[in-house]
Amino acid sequence: MVVSTLSFACMNGIVKHLVHMNAFQIVFFRSFSCLFFTFGYLLKNNIPILGNKKGLLIVRGLVGVTSMTLFFMSTKYLPIGTAVSLRYMGPIFAAIFAVILLKEAIRPIQWLFFIIAFSGVIVLKGFDASLSIYGLSLVFVSAVFVGLVYVIINKIGKSDHPVVVVNYFMVISTIVGGLLALNYWVTPKGWEWLMVFGLGFFGYFGQVYMTKAFQIVKTTKIAPFKYLEVVFTLLLGVALFSEIYSFWSLLGIALIITGLVLNVTYKSKLKE
Repeated sequence: MVVSTLSFACMNGIVKHLVHMNAFQIVFFRSFSCLFFTFGYLLKNNIPILGNKKGLLIVRGLVGVTSMTLFFMSTKYLPIGTAVSLRYMGPIFAAIFAVILLKEAIRPIQWLFFIIAFSGVIVLKGFDASLSIYGLSLVFVSAVFVGLVYVIINKIGKSDHPVVVVNYFMVISTIVGGLLALNYWVTPKGWEWLMVFGLGFFGYFGQVYMTKAFQIVKTTKIAPFKYLEVVFTLLLGVALFSEIYSFWSLLGIALIITGLVLNVTYKSKLKE
């Protein structure tokens, strides 16, 4: 899980470095470079590329590319650690959508955990005047779409291989990102070529090692470590981009992560 979170943090760092590029172009490179890994895996293991629940797979891809684009757009206006922590609000919206769409129940104590996380958002916005309202709005809507992604993946279930699901997401993102980036295209220079392909590299291996971690260790023990991504990303932002986090920003981020960790730990124990 540490390798996974470091990989995702490196991907976030590259996104922040490429702020001079349009978000659609970053989406294109992030997705296109990942296709080498997903197609390679599917072909090597003779897994049907088109999958079974094609309609849901396409919807998952469209919802996913919307969330990813909004997140990349938000990094131009927010410190990268703040953007990542706010995007992690996705599971809360997933729980709300699950109640509405899947008729699932949420225990009263989970609402307390959600309130703790939302209080972090209020602290961020209410006490840190330096944060962009536009950037906060972008990443907040991104988190809403992340919640929808979780619900759609739940509906897909085990009928399709996880890499098939990811591959659909990457194919659709490549097409959407590539077409919408045409009018804003900035050709990478020098080391930037390595960086844009690093987006797919770190994104893919972050996903793979996260999956391996959940397969090896009980969810209750490993799930909280997933939020190390926020810590690593925040440290990268300070070290590489000289980002400054106020006391209120750090407190808000801490409340968000605390609420989310408590919720994921509680849910995991229920399943066991």
